[in-house]
Amino acid sequence: MVLDAVAIEAARHGVEQGAVTPSYGPWAAEIVQLLNDSLATELVCVLRYKRHHFTAQGLASPKIAEEFLVHANEEAGHADRLAQRIVQLGGAPDYSPVTLSTRSHAAYDQSEDLKDMIRANLVAERVAIECYSQMIALIGDKDSTTRRLLESILGDEQAHAEELKDWLAA
Repeated sequence: MVLDAVAIEAARHGVEQGAVTPSYGPWAAEIVQLLNDSLATELVCVLRYKRHHFTAQGLASPKIAEEFLVHANEEAGHADRLAQRIVQLGGAPDYSPVTLSTRSHAAYDQSEDLKDMIRANLVAERVAIECYSQMIALIGDKDSTTRRLLESILGDEQAHAEELKDWLAA
C-alpha cells in the first residue's frame, strides 16, 4: 500500500475548498445534493412534529405531545448538523420554503386524531430510515465523515420509529 503523493501535493493547494480534498473526487456535489434533500426532510419533520405537539388531544396526549416536541427538537438538531456538513463540503444549505415539501422524502401531516398523528410520524421515520440507509450505502467510502454523520442520525431515527411503534400498539 502506498499513499497517492500527487493527491497529497494537490491538498497543499486549493485551500479555499476547506475540507474538500482531491480524495473527494467528483462526489462532493452529489453528496451535497443528497444532504440538501435530507435537510428538507428533517425540516418537514420538524414542522410535522411541532404541529402534532400543539394539536394532540386525548387521554394519552400530554405525554405523547411532549415527546413530539422532543422529536421535533432532535430533528432540528439533525437539520443543523446536515447544514453544517453541506457548508463544509463547499455547498449551500437549501432552506427555501418554496421547494421544501417537494424536496423532502417525508410528508407533512395535518391529522387531528392522536393515533393518526403517531402513524404519520412512524411512516415518516421509516422513510427517513430507508433514505439514510440508502445514502450510507451510496456514499460508502467516498466520504467517511458524512457517512458517520448519517449513521448517527440513522440511529436516532430508528429509536424514534421504535418509540412510535410502541405508542401505536398501546
